[in-house]
Amino acid sequence: MSRAKLDLERIVFIGRTFDEYMRMFDLQPDKLRGRSILDCPAGACSFTAEANRHGAMAVAADIAYSYSAEFLQAKGLADIEHTLIQLDRVRDNFNWDDFQTIEGLKQARTEALTVSTVDRLAHQERYVAVELPVLPFADQAFDLTLSAHFLFMYGDRLDVDFHLETLRELLRVTKSEIRIFPLVDLSCRRYPHLDELIRFIHSQGWSTEEVRVPYEFQKGTGSMLHLKRG
Repeated sequence: MSRAKLDLERIVFIGRTFDEYMRMFDLQPDKLRGRSILDCPAGACSFTAEANRHGAMAVAADIAYSYSAEFLQAKGLADIEHTLIQLDRVRDNFNWDDFQTIEGLKQARTEALTVSTVDRLAHQERYVAVELPVLPFADQAFDLTLSAHFLFMYGDRLDVDFHLETLRELLRVTKSEIRIFPLVDLSCRRYPHLDELIRFIHSQGWSTEEVRVPYEFQKGTGSMLHLKRG
């Protein structure tokens, strides 16, 4: 717990909506039914709550879940306010077609936080505290794993070995496919070690494809990496 507390000081607890997930991962809600799905790291995203309503068996994993839902909701609200103040100063780096305004973005981020908090309070078993690169799940426990706004984005803070070990774990716990979004760092530059990681993925018997997706809020982030086993 002490290490999680230390890490949480550097974590911005903000989430995306279910609709954003559908677009950033190029998914359709009716294709989720009956599938076991891992969202890792999930943060304050509402995907797990909504996916279960669509008939999936979805689980969210994040280091922040070692804290109570109430604590994280309060942190999330504060983080939304702080982040939007910072974002307003660099708004030209973003595509506003979907949200239109800072207030529109605030509504979406608050919606995701609220939906995820309510679901966690009702279904604690769906929200698992993890500390990457280790995952407490069985081999091939999930049909599909989704990972958004973490891998590749923080290449200046998370070294190649961390990426490698995290990918190894995601491959281990996933039966069929993994989708990772986006493929760039916080400066919207392609992650410099991506090709090296792709070679590792191929060596594990998986195929990869870089796929354009219908979601690009931060400019330059409109692609995901789609991994398939065998």
